[in-house]
Amino acid sequence: MPDRAFWFAFRDDKLLVFEDGPVRVPLAEGPEELDLDVTFRREIGNLDGHACWAAETDSEAPEGMVFRDMRSFFFGVDEGFFRMAGRAKQIVGWHVTHRFCGRCGGETEPVSGEVEMRCTRCGMMHYPRLSPAAIVLVQRGDSILLARSPGFPEGLYSVLAGFVEPGESIEETVAREIGEEVGIEVRNATYFGSQPWPFPNSLMIGFTADYAGGELSPDPAEIEDAGWYTVDDMPQLPPQTSIARVMIDAFVRGHGSHREGP
Repeated sequence: MPDRAFWFAFRDDKLLVFEDGPVRVPLAEGPEELDLDVTFRREIGNLDGHACWAAETDSEAPEGMVFRDMRSFFFGVDEGFFRMAGRAKQIVGWHVTHRFCGRCGGETEPVSGEVEMRCTRCGMMHYPRLSPAAIVLVQRGDSILLARSPGFPEGLYSVLAGFVEPGESIEETVAREIGEEVGIEVRNATYFGSQPWPFPNSLMIGFTADYAGGELSPDPAEIEDAGWYTVDDMPQLPPQTSIARVMIDAFVRGHGSHREGP
């Protein structure tokens, strides 16, 4: 009998999860058990002792399940689950956007054992898109810079981030993004850590930096509000599954706050 596996099935960029209770995906021997017709499937790793599969489907959700946008539940879910769901989302999205070759228009086919698609006409290899982005915690004395973008959930603030441009180093991205988004200068950019992030296909590369000068002047096209916050007056923060929150929590611990909660 085949082993049961976790199925991370997506339809129109939404993940199939159980409708009630904690967010979870079905455990099944295959998509047929769930009455799902899949147009693509790929094994993507293991979670809690079970293999995990990413799949694309156009079927309706089985009884008791629903397709949900991952942004609606990244608060409070287990980090391991969120990471696997994010990997599945990016793998399925890569397949959807690489069915045809961008160079010659030929159909592509999966390469056995590799995460790549080969053009059947010209042989060009296509790999999942990965967009590096710098995410930066700027510190000024005992305060840090937090801001909110128009697309954030109501009341949420975070550190600043931006994608790396062609020909640009990560350090140059740090300086440029901070300058463009809030009009200040920074120095002493220091690597903190990294995290894959599925919104959309990012590798978030975290830095801390020191305030070096200038007055906050948010770009209204990117930032609704920005300000300096101490450990005792933090606004609503990103989920603990995000590197943004890890960076903020590290700052809070280093400054002796007893702040609790999400």
